Amino acid sequence: MKPKYEVISVTPNNVETYGLFCIKSQKNPGYIKKRDWFLQEYPKGLRLKILQEESGRQLGFIEYTPAEQAWRPVEAPSYLFIHCMYIYKKEDRRRGNASLLIKDCVEDARRQGKAGVAVMTSDGPWIASKDVFFRNGFEQVDQRGGFELLHYPLAKNAPPRLTDREVKPEQHQSWQLLYANQCPWHQKCAEELLGFAKDKGIPLQITEITNSATARNGASPFGVFALVRGSKLLEYHYISKTRFMNILKTT
Repeated sequence: MKPKYEVISVTPNNVETYGLFCIKSQKNPGYIKKRDWFLQEYPKGLRLKILQEESGRQLGFIEYTPAEQAWRPVEAPSYLFIHCMYIYKKEDRRRGNASLLIKDCVEDARRQGKAGVAVMTSDGPWIASKDVFFRNGFEQVDQRGGFELLHYPLAKNAPPRLTDREVKPEQHQSWQLLYANQCPWHQKCAEELLGFAKDKGIPLQITEITNSATARNGASPFGVFALVRGSKLLEYHYISKTRFMNILKTT
């Protein structure tokens, strides 16, 4: 018999029951930082929904927010914007599970009278590909480098767009890592890279991105992570110490 599914809306009242999906241990520093960020953003319209089987097994999640509050470099007035969507196990993919979450988001946008739903996609392994959104009626409207902007329009508004960014050298002297707790893995990355940099005598400055406006207008095309040296953006997604070592060898 096919298992029954439920889309659970995580709220400040039940977050300790259902968690945040990406990190299971509620004692993990990354979980604590993400939970605090979630509690900060929830009153502004952020929503986190988990797809769960009747047995309690969690399959995946979707996180979205009003685009005016998005932590990505996007302009999409009156849209909902999807930060992340993920189905964890390969055997649970290509079975319509991601589509259940996408359709739930679109229906939420319809109920709220929004102009549509927008999402940033990429071929990178850590962000949803555009194919699943195309299968659910989304259209591509913009592109910057390896990132595409897709939307599902619900009204005849101007289409959303990705904003232009420029790394300003006067703002990023020497080595700097900028990150936001929108992703629970950033905390671990920042601690590891800072410890490694200290051991090697590298003056790495760590800066937390604390509001969505900074994320939308910062150095990174992904909004919530940037490894910068002077005017050069070196990485826009969290990395391992090994990757950092390789970057040091080539810069």
